[in-house]
Amino acid sequence: MKLPAPPTEKSFPSPLHHPRVATVIGRWLGIAVAVCFLTGLYSHFQQDTPTWLPVPSRPAGLYRVSQGLHVLSGTVAIPLLLAKLWTVYPKLFAKLPSPKDLAPLLERASILVLVSTMALELFIGFLNTLQWYPWPFPFRQTHYALAWIIVGALLVHLAVKLPLIRENWRRTPELAPESLPPATTGLTRRGLFRTVAGAATLVGITSVGQSAPALGPVAVLAPRKPNVGPQGLPVNRTAEAAGVTGIGPDWRFTVEGLRQLSYTIDELRALPQNGSDLPIACVEGWSQGARWEGVRIRDLLELCGAPPKSRVRVVSMEKGGFYATTELPEEFAADPLTLLALRLNGGELALDHGFPARIIAPNRPGVLQTKWVHRLEVIA
Repeated sequence: MKLPAPPTEKSFPSPLHHPRVATVIGRWLGIAVAVCFLTGLYSHFQQDTPTWLPVPSRPAGLYRVSQGLHVLSGTVAIPLLLAKLWTVYPKLFAKLPSPKDLAPLLERASILVLVSTMALELFIGFLNTLQWYPWPFPFRQTHYALAWIIVGALLVHLAVKLPLIRENWRRTPELAPESLPPATTGLTRRGLFRTVAGAATLVGITSVGQSAPALGPVAVLAPRKPNVGPQGLPVNRTAEAAGVTGIGPDWRFTVEGLRQLSYTIDELRALPQNGSDLPIACVEGWSQGARWEGVRIRDLLELCGAPPKSRVRVVSMEKGGFYATTELPEEFAADPLTLLALRLNGGELALDHGFPARIIAPNRPGVLQTKWVHRLEVIA
């Protein structure tokens, strides 16, 4: 019995695989990737701030918006990437280019790198929102490196495909649906566009509620409910996980500057107290506003005789971890909203929220809002 001939690219004549369809969906995917990349850079610079680009402390809620957009655009990119791959999969059956044809070889190589890297980037990014890390490599550094590989491969791919993209960028009479072969699946091009746009919108609406409280009731795909947790605020890292099992009666808070200061918890409470309405905004995409009360960091720096524009090293009682010691840049240390917080939403800090004292500052990732603080070290 004669075996059927293997499929070729021409075996898929449906207009749903037309370059015009790939171009339209590619535009949507490109917007999602651009937003995700730029907001990801901003998040990375929050933790690894270059000397030539200091991060400002205002607007106070900027990181909340930026990281919410980062996770939203990455989530929306998943159905868009799947749709884009479906429109172009007949290319897998195209004849392999000759080793002498540089452009087609470059195109194939860029597609291989782009698709594999983007799939891995979205996969580990999604698992990060669940706080599940089943791999031995550091997530943040790997996520950052993959983003630059994606950008490089995407630029190469766009350069090679630019003539085809320009040809199919705008709808023309030649590209109108009625001028193309009829669809064999019963789904028209407009129907495909509506389906893809609807899927991306649905995924976005049902997940963005973790950072947009108004959509919280429909956030069925969001891994976090922002208002669920002790004192109405979620907890990423509990005191038990951080190795902080309790606070003894001999606990003291110290500030090391020109003059060394030392306070008990009651002495901290006796200092002038201030309030700040600030969100906790985490890299996983969730955020929740709260009312914080405590002592301004800039007041503590003034009391210890710190010079102007001092940076501050913040030391936690946490046992190990990447963020047991953090640093407050001068813009944040001097901001009147930055507190050594002692109270949350009208009550004493819960142990899981950093009792007896924690840092809260405007426009900062949650991982840098250090909990269980027991020492500040002034860096002139």
